[in-house]
Amino acid sequence: MEINSSSISRCSKHHQNIYQDWFNFADSDNDGRLTGADAIKFFSMSNLPRPDLKQVWAIADSKRQGFLGFNEFVTAMQLVSLAQSGQPLTSDLLNSEVDFENLNLPTMDGLDILLAKQKRASKTNEDELNGSPVQPSTSANWFSSSKSSKKLSLASVTSIIDGLKKLYIQKVRPLEVTYRFNDFVSPLLTNSDFDAKPMVMLLGQYSTGKTTFIKHLLKSSYPGAHIGPEPTTDRFVVVMNGPDERSIPGNTVAVQADMPYSGLTTFGTAFLSKFECSQMPHPLLEHITFVDTPGVLSGEKQRTQRSYDFTGVTSWFASKCDLILLLFDPHKLDISDEFKRVISSLRGHDDKIRVVLNKADQVDTQQLMRVYGALMWSLGKVLNTPEVMRVYIGSFNDKPINVAAAGPLGQELFEREQEDLLADLRDIPKKACDRRINEFVKRARAAKIHSYIISHLRKEMPAMMGKAKAQQRLIDNLEDEFKKVQREHHLPAGDFPNVDHFRETLSGYNIDKFEKLKPKMIQTVDDMLGYDIPNLLKNFSNPYG
Repeated sequence: MEINSSSISRCSKHHQNIYQDWFNFADSDNDGRLTGADAIKFFSMSNLPRPDLKQVWAIADSKRQGFLGFNEFVTAMQLVSLAQSGQPLTSDLLNSEVDFENLNLPTMDGLDILLAKQKRASKTNEDELNGSPVQPSTSANWFSSSKSSKKLSLASVTSIIDGLKKLYIQKVRPLEVTYRFNDFVSPLLTNSDFDAKPMVMLLGQYSTGKTTFIKHLLKSSYPGAHIGPEPTTDRFVVVMNGPDERSIPGNTVAVQADMPYSGLTTFGTAFLSKFECSQMPHPLLEHITFVDTPGVLSGEKQRTQRSYDFTGVTSWFASKCDLILLLFDPHKLDISDEFKRVISSLRGHDDKIRVVLNKADQVDTQQLMRVYGALMWSLGKVLNTPEVMRVYIGSFNDKPINVAAAGPLGQELFEREQEDLLADLRDIPKKACDRRINEFVKRARAAKIHSYIISHLRKEMPAMMGKAKAQQRLIDNLEDEFKKVQREHHLPAGDFPNVDHFRETLSGYNIDKFEKLKPKMIQTVDDMLGYDIPNLLKNFSNPYG
């Protein structure tokens, strides 16, 4: 699978140096990001009509970050050059046979004069400032402030992700800390959670081809990969980009600030010893991180042999992932008890789930039809949803498709299905920003509902006598208490947490120690959802409309 190769790698060294000078000139904040306002000023020198510039920005900022980094800037400049030569601008232009290496630089009216002026001004300023003290920048100090502000100042925000970070720290995190959201639902977010690359998790029973699937996409093995008919992967392996090939133990990964896995420490050392990070330099891993999981086992004995909460870990990864692939083998369609629990733990992430019927060339066309029907029937019982789950059929390995079994009709079907799945994977980096916004809004709403539940339970506790009895009554009748909260605040029932999990966590706390409802904090989150996030998205949308 290929994702657009780097624009920088497709142009000459001489052109790279020129583009770097142009980028530095256009970047008014000197933060390595070209915002919409900067782009409007700079791109106007191309004299292209507004519709063309709108298309240039849309293609260059395919990830919808709301800004252009240097690589995206080079892409934009190449597109401007093609548009000036009369080439129609389409999204697949970057994957076409255009000779980007020998592409002429775009014509930018008056840019040479402005660059020369900037050089002279820069030299003068250097002479004047030589020896004078430099004032420390205060723009990076926002992170240390937990004070909630009325409105987010968009002047200090450099991207959509940057804006979400600030909104979280200023408006959502205080609510989460007050009502212990991190103990009940999900650990507090860190910078690395926002900056992490999109993740794809593979789940399935042993020997359904999860590791082989990753190898097929990478077209190479990765450190620590083992393949065999028995349960070979006995740990969670995060396959990500890195400068060299190496495996990092789980305990080390969990304490690294630049990695989004610190929340896994809640599952204890028993889990971290079964977790590792596999790093290798690879162009695909620059855009996507893969999570390979242990094969789901069947039978009570195998389940009790796990020394950690397997379902809890998969649920944690599911909330962080952008896509979840459930792999099935035509010869292993039975869904074990543990697999049912795992699939149930994916509740709330239905939009991320895709089903892959792998190794489909091991059965003939007639058998495949029966297998497909049986799979849909089994999934319908477990997923308990009226929507039909998207199922991809194929054989994801490096061997040629078994035409003798599949037949010519099967071969064509597999090739088209595999291309559909690969297209789905290619879209992940483009949709990553939208997914971050979606997950952020979901989290903010969940934190709000959690605070209503906690404050309601606190209100139901007596002031003096009979606290233990009242607490036990509330825990036993938690479902009824949820319904009271739902009616009182007019909340959708589907947004409430799992009752059993909530009850289990709640039993370890004294309810009378919780905080009472703080309407001001709730209002802050409501204002953020109603005004701040729409303004943020508007500010970093396509500057050409």
